[in-house]
Amino acid sequence: MLTVGDLRAHLLDARLAGVVATTREESLRSYRLFAARDPRVLIGIDPVWSWGQRELIELMADRCGVSRDPRHTSGQEVIDPGRTLAALDAYAERLAVAAQRRAAVLLGTGHPHRLLGFYAALADALSAAGCTVLTPAQGRCVDITTRFGLRTYNLGYVRGVALVRRGDPERPGCEPGAHTHSPLPVRTVLDAAAAAGGPLPELVIGDHGWACGAGQLGFQTIALADVNDPAPFVGEAEGCVSVVVPLDDGVRSDYYLPLTRYVLNRACLSQ
Repeated sequence: MLTVGDLRAHLLDARLAGVVATTREESLRSYRLFAARDPRVLIGIDPVWSWGQRELIELMADRCGVSRDPRHTSGQEVIDPGRTLAALDAYAERLAVAAQRRAAVLLGTGHPHRLLGFYAALADALSAAGCTVLTPAQGRCVDITTRFGLRTYNLGYVRGVALVRRGDPERPGCEPGAHTHSPLPVRTVLDAAAAAGGPLPELVIGDHGWACGAGQLGFQTIALADVNDPAPFVGEAEGCVSVVVPLDDGVRSDYYLPLTRYVLNRACLSQ
């Protein structure tokens, strides 16, 4: 069994927490854009409160453990592993409640090349516990504005996890889906579920726009997020995202396996 000490050591060794690859420059740029209400960084959150860069630095220091000194403008970010562990425990509690209720759940990721395996294991475990893993809007087209212009993506599911793929046919060996921060995919999925007469998810599990877009619409949402993505943490502070786990969301996919085992064990969903 993976202990808290084992997981803490893994978080530091894999640089999921502690000193991470995300730079202070990246974070501060995101905070500036969020303060300016840039939709590329809001990713579905419509903030109620006024968030300037200074307030965002304070929030991220409280939630993630980054430096709260605005004069710290360069170098690598640091995530407090204690905060990551505490958030993982809260994350597991939400999963346990969903499993006990045999709730309908929706899982989606904008980081399929890194996090698909993590979410797929949760989907398998929740399904085995009697939850309905929702898969509406399969194959639906979504137009998303990117830095390269307007692109059309197709909604798909891999092992119960929603993602988007580029509109052109994928070649063998390609990534399982596209990286996106957009909230449009989750809005499309939820609209399709509602139009079909439900069921609607009692819990949404995801990241980026999947989490923020669903949380903004009033769905209970739990998320993973990096420190250069302030939107989920603002959503948590304002009450529209239930739990956000601070970690580096761009490490090797196999580095998330111990987190999977820990969360499923804490949620009493280990198979």
